[in-house]
Amino acid sequence: MSAEFGDRGLQGKFSRWLRGRRPQQTVGDGGREALLLAAASAGLPLAPAAHPAPGYRCSCDRVGCPTPAQHPVSFAWQTQSTTDRGQIERWARHQPQANFITSTGMVHDVLDVPLEAGREALARLLDADIEVGPVAESDAGRLLFFTLTRGTPEDEDEWWPCELDCHPETMDEHPGLRWHCRGSYVLVPPARLTGDDHGVRWVRGPEHPLPDPLSLLEVLTDSCARHAGQDSDHPHAAWPSRR
Repeated sequence: MSAEFGDRGLQGKFSRWLRGRRPQQTVGDGGREALLLAAASAGLPLAPAAHPAPGYRCSCDRVGCPTPAQHPVSFAWQTQSTTDRGQIERWARHQPQANFITSTGMVHDVLDVPLEAGREALARLLDADIEVGPVAESDAGRLLFFTLTRGTPEDEDEWWPCELDCHPETMDEHPGLRWHCRGSYVLVPPARLTGDDHGVRWVRGPEHPLPDPLSLLEVLTDSCARHAGQDSDHPHAAWPSRR
């Protein structure tokens, strides 16, 4: 790809294309259950999560919840996560406002990048005919690339738990990128966030096969590095928050 992609006009057109592809389903309509079942059918293990409450609060009622509407409702979410259709239907119908998380590091990982860097990277990957799997967009300002999991390497020194993958000292190597693997989770679309009409939606649905994460990593890190450089003079430019 090229200098041609760097043209701001092309990036602007691509951003408008992404916005135009946003599904219109909300958590309250009939599309919610179908989208959740589609994710489960693709092998993404799901578990119920919190949802927004009036006053920009979280349904967990924890005072000062650090991740409102973005965390599981059970401490046993890793063992609770399932692709079982019947269980997901029961959860969805008995908890009509609930968001859902998908547990990473079991079947899939998620490469989580700043929104604008992710949009640029997605355009570059598609232009280069690199296989891209499901991609979700969050109004929290992130783009989520779903990939095959790294699994459990024979050499455990080649694996790290997710809580370590976003330490500031790794920023030079993977600026702005978080790799959700074993021991982590992300919201699965459709999900609602606090704020008017804020949520998480599919840009590319779960019908797309999961790619090898390493096939995306170079383009993602390059886009993140360039956007980190562009934003370095802004006070809000910082390493993404940890859960």
